[in-house]
Amino acid sequence: MSTSANGNGAGHGSLAATRPTEVSKLDRVVIRFAGDSGDGMQLTGDRFTSEAAAFGNDLSTMPNFPAEIRAPQGTIPGVSSFQVHFADYDILTPGDRPDVLVAMNPAALKANLGDVPQGGTIILNTDDFIKRNLTKVGYATDPLDDDTLAAYQVHRVAMSTLTQGALADTGLGKKDAERCKNMFALGLLSWMYHRPTEGTEQFLREKFAKKPDIAEANILAFRAGWNYGETTESFATTFEVAPAKLAQGTYRQITGNTALAYGIVAAGQRSGLQILLGTYPITPASDILHELSKHKNFGIITFQAEDEIAGIGAALGASYGGALGVTSTSGPGVALKSEAVGLGVMVELPLVVIDVQRGGPSTGLPTKTEQADLLQAMFGRNGESPVPIVAPLSPADCFDAAVEATRIALKYRTPVLLLSDGAIANGSEPWLIPDVETLPDLRVDFASEPNAENGSGEFWPYVRDPETLARAWAVPGTAGLQHRIGGLEKADKTGHISYDPDNHDKMVRLRQAKIDGIDVPDLVVDDPSGGKARVLALGWGSSFGPIGAACRRVRKLGMPIAQAHLRHLNPLPANLGDILRSYDKVVVPEMNLGQLALLLRAKYLVDVHSHTKVAGLPFKAEELQNLFAEIITSVTTEAAK
Repeated sequence: MSTSANGNGAGHGSLAATRPTEVSKLDRVVIRFAGDSGDGMQLTGDRFTSEAAAFGNDLSTMPNFPAEIRAPQGTIPGVSSFQVHFADYDILTPGDRPDVLVAMNPAALKANLGDVPQGGTIILNTDDFIKRNLTKVGYATDPLDDDTLAAYQVHRVAMSTLTQGALADTGLGKKDAERCKNMFALGLLSWMYHRPTEGTEQFLREKFAKKPDIAEANILAFRAGWNYGETTESFATTFEVAPAKLAQGTYRQITGNTALAYGIVAAGQRSGLQILLGTYPITPASDILHELSKHKNFGIITFQAEDEIAGIGAALGASYGGALGVTSTSGPGVALKSEAVGLGVMVELPLVVIDVQRGGPSTGLPTKTEQADLLQAMFGRNGESPVPIVAPLSPADCFDAAVEATRIALKYRTPVLLLSDGAIANGSEPWLIPDVETLPDLRVDFASEPNAENGSGEFWPYVRDPETLARAWAVPGTAGLQHRIGGLEKADKTGHISYDPDNHDKMVRLRQAKIDGIDVPDLVVDDPSGGKARVLALGWGSSFGPIGAACRRVRKLGMPIAQAHLRHLNPLPANLGDILRSYDKVVVPEMNLGQLALLLRAKYLVDVHSHTKVAGLPFKAEELQNLFAEIITSVTTEAAK
């Protein structure tokens, strides 16, 4: 859904308010929808998010999926949730804790109650609070009847009963009617927060176009939720969050995986090359395949292979043929693709390898996030096999990161690892749609004539560009440019198979020098104190939001702190060493056991402070705020001595 910034909050929809209620104006709200994996919480959260985007709020989301394909109904492992943070100003995270929890059953309440702050609002579907469901999750007594919820503002709503009543005349059976209760919840929350309604009704008609009776049933349930809020005495207050003042332009809500797909499409257009995505479905990267498969009109070919190895093999073969090969996967798939990545390093062809990281090892946590593949990306191949690494910092940034990864792959003739993660892939935020003409020119020059330095009239595939050290790229079948490439070591320039020790030493060093020489921008440090900060918070990937939000909080407390974030992880920015050495303490939060910290210590001999988390969940701004404040206090105290 696209919208223009500023002045885009006009109109709240076709369901007009009639009962007078108090309207409370807020600058931000965090809402979490939670229920069984079959309750439609992802759809509910996504629709609320879309209307917040259309209204003009800044926003950030965090879906949370069960790992099991179908966990037992009503159990904690089967709980699915969707958290949306929307505001009238620039925000960086999906929020630490929900101000409002919508819990569709006891399992959803128990799994999420610990995150709700005291005084927070809880809206419960009381119809599911029956003895059998309570017993499944270990409630000895009904939390609606004891003091479990005494510290919260609780609204009891019989959503299932009310939904069935609203659909009584539609002819739907009880089971099908109850499935619409998520739309009842969406209607109620839309009323509470003055969200537009026309977009959701149009979406439902389009989504269920082949089943118009189901579409109308969901719309009736949605309206019933809105009308319930309007007529019940339970809700005396509604809330307004004004549109955010964003930079002028056209925006749309976008997830990280969609942004990556669009970045690949844009790169294909800017390079003039056909794109082949050779891949195998794997959580949480599969949506990249789904999205790219829709864009054949842009010269995108998608090939769903029988396994990870075949997927990357097809992608590398496409690059050999003069197209751009792309493959997408998660950590276990990177392990399977490692030999082919090494082949890409040896044959020196462009290849973009997208790794949407998840919790490991092995199958690990398929639907949870982690940043634990950095060392695998750096060193997870046999021999000296260097590859560039690029990491987006947010869902919207995935577009630019994909374009940048493609630029490097094409310019330097190398595989590139692009490290996203589950939090970025499934999260969403507003994306300022760029002017295509402002994107980099990615056109390449293929070899067109023999280049042998001995005047033999042959084509030597390993003659290099003196600036980039990239080898010549010849499309097979070009007259006079027959050449040999493959996995065996190549002789410098000629490309003949070589076992000569000195040649191998030279080629290994050339391949490393090519990666070391990639032009990456200098690291920029954010320090509003004008250089007074003695502590630097340094991150990479999806830790950007929590680190940035924590730095904002610490600065409001009057404590200076600098922040910097790495997009290029190999090679690292040329000024990074000087920056690290200019602070008394460097703090590196990571969702792993300290992988970037390990690399920084080894390369720069700086004793960075590593703060780690491997819970399958992103950092909270609150926990990093406390960490930063403690370190700043320690550094200040030490300096005073």
